[in-house]
Amino acid sequence: MMPLPTKVKIVEVGPRDGLQNEKEALGADVKIELVERLARAGFVNVEAAAFVSPKWVPQMATSAEVLARIERRPGTIYSALVPNMQGFEAALAGKADEVVVFGAASEAFSQKNINCSIAESIARFEPVARAAKEHGLRLRGSISTAFGCPYQGAVSLDAVGDVVARMRDLGCDEIDIADTIGVATARQTQAVMLRAAQEFPMGQLAGHFHDTYGQALANIYAALEVGVAIFHSSVAGLGGCPYAKGATGNVATEDVLYLMQGLGIETGVDLDQVVDAGLFISAQLGRKSISRAGNALAAKRAD
Repeated sequence: MMPLPTKVKIVEVGPRDGLQNEKEALGADVKIELVERLARAGFVNVEAAAFVSPKWVPQMATSAEVLARIERRPGTIYSALVPNMQGFEAALAGKADEVVVFGAASEAFSQKNINCSIAESIARFEPVARAAKEHGLRLRGSISTAFGCPYQGAVSLDAVGDVVARMRDLGCDEIDIADTIGVATARQTQAVMLRAAQEFPMGQLAGHFHDTYGQALANIYAALEVGVAIFHSSVAGLGGCPYAKGATGNVATEDVLYLMQGLGIETGVDLDQVVDAGLFISAQLGRKSISRAGNALAAKRAD
């Protein structure tokens, strides 16, 4: 194994990937405060919006307002998920710094999720990719079900490699490898990341892990061992996938930061401020945070 990275980038996905999977649709004011709290905590990349159909994802209906009203922190990338050119135009108008396109490593998931093949789904994003480059926006590709699929089960390493290559050819600046249903284990994580790195630089690959089986932190550590230095997490453990049966929340940001702190790996993010943001959004949702580290640190303060 190679030495662990000395610094990692944490992409905070709670305001988008997290909140879009909550039953309750929160108002723009709450989302704006959450995004601003997270940016102040030091995240250099916050996934803030999704320009998708409000019929299918009502929780993201206020995305334009959120991007229009947030107080921008210099040096922070504010990302928006876009399914098509209409979504791209909305992201451009909202001054998003990065647009996120997506595809699956599983054919069955692609058909169930967006009713087309993997190849067709990636080809649909070619106009979006060209437009992003023309307008100087960062382009990020997100690959779901890279470690397993709720419909077809196992997903081969070569299937992941194929989608990574397609995303690379679109011109993606960064590619996320996502464990949508949280079934990955440590050695599998390393195998998938190493296969992806045959198609795209390891330094531009991100690990996106869900904690369904309690393996997310173990998988993050395993990914660190093979050189991954970008990870996604969601404040208070918000989120999942509405199109993947049994998918629980993303790994909690507080837990990831606590791990990195213990390993002496720099993140540039203030853990205490993230704990506060987690308590804030959990209170708005009327429930306790899912983050064990966040809850433990909050309890310690109260002693």
